[in-house]
Amino acid sequence: MIRICIVEDDESIRQLLKLTLENFQYEIVDFDNGADAHEYLLNHKVDLAILDLMLPRMNGYEILKQMRQKKLNKETPIIILSAKDQEVDKIMGLDLGADDYMTKPFSVLELAARIRTLLRRTKKESDTIEQGILRIDVDQRIVHVQDQVVELTFKEFELLKYLASNAGRAISREELLNQVWGYDFVGETRTLDVHINSLRKKLGPIGRNYIKSVRQLGYRFSTGDSNA
Repeated sequence: MIRICIVEDDESIRQLLKLTLENFQYEIVDFDNGADAHEYLLNHKVDLAILDLMLPRMNGYEILKQMRQKKLNKETPIIILSAKDQEVDKIMGLDLGADDYMTKPFSVLELAARIRTLLRRTKKESDTIEQGILRIDVDQRIVHVQDQVVELTFKEFELLKYLASNAGRAISREELLNQVWGYDFVGETRTLDVHINSLRKKLGPIGRNYIKSVRQLGYRFSTGDSNA
């Protein structure tokens, strides 16, 4: 599971972020001060960090600087989330190594979208995605179910890759169309449903078990149960 560290001293904001991101199937560790967060990050690897700047005991700039100097989380994507909205603050944060900067007040859904973008950018394209008996070689664009190669079209492969990369999360038809077909796609969601049905058939017995329909929303990739 992807682990995200939230460092935010405002209790209401921290809990809002935690609850929202846990709904996206992320593991969350959170801190209300910079010193405790810094101590944790010295000894634990995280996949992404969200930092406030104005923190008690150690400010966000110092945490950011320390993370970029220490090997364990040197390459970890970092989003600064701060009420400091002056250009100089943003420049300083980005120059110290932050990957993104959002100002308060903010949209939680926009933040979640930026998190997904950063995680996709930092994931090596040569990675292999493994879910149950399904293995997706992203670099070679080869799909295996156990030891059998499954031949997919370009769109079917992209669709499966996106679903498997977001396993456990209910994804709307609109998001899938935007991510696989592009934001300029003009057409009906029926296009997506046809590709899903084809993908399920090609995957064989696991197809309907792994790719679940979510009523009135879209689809969810799951290997945790076998009910269609």
